[in-house]
Amino acid sequence: MEKRLPIVIAIAAVSGGGKTTITSKLKDKLQNSQALYFDDYDFAGPEDIMEWIDNGGNPDEWDLSPLIRDIKNIRNEPLEYLILDFPFAYLHTKTSDFIDYAVFIDTPLDIALARRIRRDFKSSSTEIILKDLETYIVRGRQGYLNMLETTKPNSDLVVDGTLPINEIVNVITKNIARKDN
Repeated sequence: MEKRLPIVIAIAAVSGGGKTTITSKLKDKLQNSQALYFDDYDFAGPEDIMEWIDNGGNPDEWDLSPLIRDIKNIRNEPLEYLILDFPFAYLHTKTSDFIDYAVFIDTPLDIALARRIRRDFKSSSTEIILKDLETYIVRGRQGYLNMLETTKPNSDLVVDGTLPINEIVNVITKNIARKDN
């Protein structure tokens, strides 16, 4: 009998869109699963993210070797699911073959920005927050829009990011069950 590999589910969203939260909740809901989080890694990638986006934002410019190594190792474990908090869906050439199902959490940019500010600037001064907002207005928003133009259409499932967390998780699990059958 051939060993069955875990189903690899990639969860993508803009920064503040809910990737990490949904990945964690999905891991809790799906039995016999494990999760890997993009932000837990220190990847070699573009030095200037905005310049990278201005030049097309090619995901292959990121060296994801540590993540790929972990995916390969985990795929050998007796798991049903491996959930990735991963911003690129199928767009990174060296990871796309590992992903069975890509989900995009489609969170409105104003909500994502508010969440990011609340998350990243809890103890920051007003001046620092205002400077970050200016950067977002001048250049950062383009990065969010880039994901909507690239990652979102390259996903198997797009879920409304304004839904309650448990509803988002339920939508994903129902769609995974359909795909698995």
